[in-house]
Amino acid sequence: MVEEYADLRPGSLRRAAGASSLTWHHEPVTVLEDSPFVRACRGLPGPHTPVWFMRQAGRSLPEYRKIRERTGMLESCRRPDLVTEITLQPVRRHNVDAAILFSDIVVPIAAAGIDLDIVAGTGPVVADPVRSAGDLERLRPITTADVDFVAEAVRLLVAELGATPLIGFAGAPFTLASYLIEGGPSRTYLKTKAMMYAEPALWHALLGRLADITLTFLTTQVDAGVSAVQLFDSWAGALSEADYREFVMPHSASVLRGLAGAGVPRIHFGVGTAVLLEAMGEAGADVVGVDWRTPLDVAAKRVGPDRAVQGNLDPAILFAGWDVVEREARRVLAQGRAASGHVFNLGHGVMPETDPDILTRLVALVHEITAR
Repeated sequence: MVEEYADLRPGSLRRAAGASSLTWHHEPVTVLEDSPFVRACRGLPGPHTPVWFMRQAGRSLPEYRKIRERTGMLESCRRPDLVTEITLQPVRRHNVDAAILFSDIVVPIAAAGIDLDIVAGTGPVVADPVRSAGDLERLRPITTADVDFVAEAVRLLVAELGATPLIGFAGAPFTLASYLIEGGPSRTYLKTKAMMYAEPALWHALLGRLADITLTFLTTQVDAGVSAVQLFDSWAGALSEADYREFVMPHSASVLRGLAGAGVPRIHFGVGTAVLLEAMGEAGADVVGVDWRTPLDVAAKRVGPDRAVQGNLDPAILFAGWDVVEREARRVLAQGRAASGHVFNLGHGVMPETDPDILTRLVALVHEITAR
């Protein structure tokens, strides 16, 4: 675990002398508490069910593809002007109830000294994977200064968005570890699981360090003004519940617990996590994101009565024609009523081939059906 943090201003993350965990010291943040999105995250009634889409910033929008024509992904994430424009594009087009910061989950580990690139059509590729205690030393702690471009982008966006909340995000320790160990995307996670089972001390050291990096990255976004954060544990569904609880949950819980005093809703999302929903609820989020495989009324029972749910229309439904989209959206909304709060979303990210007009119509439909 990291022992010191250079940024000790109000609003920063600190380790108290002799403490074994990180504590939150901050001035009050500005959270748009009256927005439909934040109210739903809190389990409070609002004027309608809020809706936003994972990967709404980019992917399917022609204006996004145009702005990215000559700029690599990592470079785009490091330019506050591009981050601001790309984040705003779906808000202008779709009238969603929240913006999601345009970034990538590997941005903080690149800032931590790992040589990586985001390869078009492949995803993050790590030049020298982390597979030994020696390799772990290449993953240094980060400070706010290492990701100051993110803080600048958030400040610009908060000023532009006005009454629309901005969601910050980061990758969860397990998902980040899988990229670091495998060297890139994987379908089997063989090397990741081999380390987890065979070298538990190294495994926990790696995830502990990633938890600190993730928490610093999210803290930076909260200090700059985001109204909520989402922790993406995209690949946790590759694990059994027992393995998740032993090897992963303590580190995700460390991140979520570290944000407990931040005053912003915390969302936790993974793919293929039906058997993990109860544990994910216990990990400490205010909202649990659910993929399309589990009905929201079932998920609500699993995550517990004090947590809202987010989701969970299958992204493939958007290609099936409007009648099917409307029918399935109504089903998701009906099932979402079982939870204390519901944020309408897809069960995973927007696919690049999605017709943007369908997304715009879907937002209007959700607002119309749920208007109170």
